[in-house]
Amino acid sequence: MFIKLKVLLSTVNFRGTSVMQFLIRELHAHLNGSISSVTMKKLMAQKPDLEIQNEMTVIDKGQKRTLEECFQMFHMIHQITTRPEDIFLVTKDVIKEFAADGVKYLELRSTPREEKTTGMTKRKYVEAVLQGISACKEEGLDIDVRFLLSIDRRGGPVVAKDTVKLAEEFFLSHGEMVLGLDLSGDPTVGHGKDFLESLSEARQSGLKLALHISEVPNQEEETRLLLGLPPDRIGHGSFLTSAAGDSCELVQLVRQHRIPLELCLTSNVKGQTTPSYKQHHFGYWYIIGHPVVLCTDDKGVFATDLSEEYHLAADTFNLTPEQVWNLSYESINSIFASSSIKLNLQAKWKKLKPTIFSPTVSSVSC
Repeated sequence: MFIKLKVLLSTVNFRGTSVMQFLIRELHAHLNGSISSVTMKKLMAQKPDLEIQNEMTVIDKGQKRTLEECFQMFHMIHQITTRPEDIFLVTKDVIKEFAADGVKYLELRSTPREEKTTGMTKRKYVEAVLQGISACKEEGLDIDVRFLLSIDRRGGPVVAKDTVKLAEEFFLSHGEMVLGLDLSGDPTVGHGKDFLESLSEARQSGLKLALHISEVPNQEEETRLLLGLPPDRIGHGSFLTSAAGDSCELVQLVRQHRIPLELCLTSNVKGQTTPSYKQHHFGYWYIIGHPVVLCTDDKGVFATDLSEEYHLAADTFNLTPEQVWNLSYESINSIFASSSIKLNLQAKWKKLKPTIFSPTVSSVSC
């Protein structure tokens, strides 16, 4: 008998809080795309001359936009995050919102930007993010936050090399706060081969790699090249299984290396790279037992949060409470932090599980 997650949430609580709020971790969250409407209003109030409407930066429930339109939204968001103090504010607010949703471990990612009009350099951008993370830690928020620097495909290979150098510097100077690199941006721009040298250098320096791969169709050659690195995690991978399913060479490469996939249901449906939740590739990878991690991608832009993504997965794919718990617990193996951090998280989850699951719920058979 299957009990859907909403039943679990209505019957099982720990100190008045949903069980999901003790389960989740976020590994694919773009900083600027995670800005909420509340924070957006704060920023727009400081820049009234821009006259940017909130509906231009958020895709509300029931709405869809093309992938190209989604990237246009980021251009608008960047217009109101032009100063280090903007980045600091955004970082703090985003972290607090994830913490309020019950996220206990968060890996944020963002492309360092410079703004000549305000004097913000890429270095100051990264420093503002790290200061925001430190400020939240000092305030005692119950969330462990790490940072990945993003390489935007639109910047090309020269800018990518600069980003790698910056990441290496902060990786060495800030302990485990900076963990790796993300390759993202408009997937129709450039080719993965242009970034292989930079990504290989990053890997050799000890940085982890989270790469957006097969986000759009007909990129088999690029995907094959990037998988050859191989990456430590794959973002989206929406079209890895579209051609030949389990017999596909690319799928076999992913399975061979056991590369975890960061899957973002709402983002893919609203961005129209996936026809529906039922047809989302989460089902394929989950059924074959491959490591998958539910993520938001851009919780602000797509008007979602991580607990909602777990709700959607449980409801769409008929996951039992135990399966939802295991999905979250097993995702600990995919984080980029050290083995000691993983062990601490696993111990925390194991200790909490019998407290949350009542005998009635835990005895449900799959």
